[in-house]
Amino acid sequence: MSSLSKKIDFAIIFSVKNANPNGDPLNGNRPRTDYDGFGEVTDVCLKRKTRDRLQDAGEAIFVQSDEKKTDEYPSLRARAEGVLGKDVLNAKKTKPEAAAKKACETWFDVRAFGQLFAFKSEEKDGVSIPIRGPVSIHSAFSIEPISITSTQITKSVSGDGDGSKKSSDTMGMKHRVDSAIYVAYGAMSPQLAEKTGFNDADAETIKAILPKLFEGDASSARPEGSMAVEKVIWWKHDSKSGQHSSAKVHRSLTVNPDGSFFLADLDGLKPEIIDGF
Repeated sequence: MSSLSKKIDFAIIFSVKNANPNGDPLNGNRPRTDYDGFGEVTDVCLKRKTRDRLQDAGEAIFVQSDEKKTDEYPSLRARAEGVLGKDVLNAKKTKPEAAAKKACETWFDVRAFGQLFAFKSEEKDGVSIPIRGPVSIHSAFSIEPISITSTQITKSVSGDGDGSKKSSDTMGMKHRVDSAIYVAYGAMSPQLAEKTGFNDADAETIKAILPKLFEGDASSARPEGSMAVEKVIWWKHDSKSGQHSSAKVHRSLTVNPDGSFFLADLDGLKPEIIDGF
């Protein structure tokens, strides 16, 4: 099957209400913010949710989270060797190009986002197979500085001890973003897709799951319905090189604090606007 035939840019506009969209473990798990107080959801977090939704849709995923793991492999190395075979990841027996091709054919997220296979072998010579993916997703940022509410909580039982008295771990904090609109941008490169085999059908698969990016992602910090994709803006160019740069395309979108938006005209490029799930 041929690779991606046309350049694609996209944007995801999503809302957060009384939820912690992406906690920072180095800051007491408070919602991430930049130095100006704007909320941030990292690209790693968004890729994790994208992988999860792809996995829900039945796609084979290499970087699976422990909670959603669908096989018996305890690590990435174990999954790579168990599925591909140890010989594939042995540089003396398989050329890196052939190993990369096999990995891309096997796992959707590898051919979309890329992956670094860097493992030490039993012979201690090791293997390093870098795969650069054609799909890039930026970190999301809020349209305005966010308001964070912090609430002290008390557990009803100690997590440790003999039960004679409450231990220090019965006290804790929960943080939430009261209400905010975030926007994230992304792009798909046909030139890089030629190397991984990412194709038009794969692009349509991602397009189908983006509107429901936060469905099935509920937790104590993110109750069901507290995060929602409002719109997905999908720009499909007419060639592999595209009519406009990704920077120009992304800057054509202006999002307002209430979630409404404005799209500047781009010569020859009209986006598809998709409602959230």
